[in-house]
Amino acid sequence: MVWVGNQTLISHFIFLGLFTHSPLHIFLFSITMIMFLMALSGNGLMILLINVSPHLHTPMYFFLSWLSLMDLMLISTIVPRMAVDFLMGHGSISFTGCGLQILFFLTLTGGECFLLAFMAYDRYVAISNPLRYSVVMSRRVCWLMVSGSWLFGLVDGLIQAVFTLSFPYCGSQEIDHFFCDVPAVLKLACADTSLYETMIYVCCILMLLLPFSVISASYLKILVAVLCMRSAEGRQKAFATCSSHMAVVSLFYGAAMITYMRPQTYHSSKQDKVVSVFYTMITPMLNPLIYSLRNKEVARALKQLLRRCLCSRGQG
Repeated sequence: MVWVGNQTLISHFIFLGLFTHSPLHIFLFSITMIMFLMALSGNGLMILLINVSPHLHTPMYFFLSWLSLMDLMLISTIVPRMAVDFLMGHGSISFTGCGLQILFFLTLTGGECFLLAFMAYDRYVAISNPLRYSVVMSRRVCWLMVSGSWLFGLVDGLIQAVFTLSFPYCGSQEIDHFFCDVPAVLKLACADTSLYETMIYVCCILMLLLPFSVISASYLKILVAVLCMRSAEGRQKAFATCSSHMAVVSLFYGAAMITYMRPQTYHSSKQDKVVSVFYTMITPMLNPLIYSLRNKEVARALKQLLRRCLCSRGQG
């Protein structure tokens, strides 16, 4: 604690957490850890396969490798600390640690928002203009898109982390959440945060609505292109792929919009925690399954990698 005038400013926060130690919550905690391990293994495997398999060195898989890295870092930023807090029976975080968690979390979620938009555009170019695909989606363009995703995410994370921690916190230390989420932290501020909430809306329009609009427009044009296909089998395959992609994208963006685009007065701690699970745990687990691991090219790369490992072991 730090005394300023008649107020005691907070030097650390205490998490109330996602679970209690009831039998039901212990079961849900176990499910969460299984999801965490699946996300780690799925995304880690995707990064490995894309890097070691030459036939996966295409723009689509280039973006997928970065998506897997972001998901890997995102879930690792949240879940291990939450698990340790649950197992120890209590959880606290320093003021600086909370700021760093906000920075990493928003950098990764913001970066993923733009990366998903660039991935949708990549698929649109591949389907609607295949002859110019290699020119439009050159290696330089792909690197610029990935760099832009990280840059936009970092700027958003820095702005929100600095502004959130610039408020005085002199009341309760208890954050009714399992990580330092901006809306949950702001509830403890001893100042008027209405102007900052307006700034968050502006950031969300840029970081959520703009990329989501690009994704929606890209998949709408893809849908039109698919309807023009003569092959019924090709149409069915494209529909199945696009619908699964849009389901995961909608889950990620929808949960983030519910959390960050509602006025502070409409936030419920219990609802915020449940919604946060979708974009911090569920989508990082689902992305490698939906985007890649059921893909025939990825399956072939996995078989080749396993064969190579078995051969090297046999020779050893």
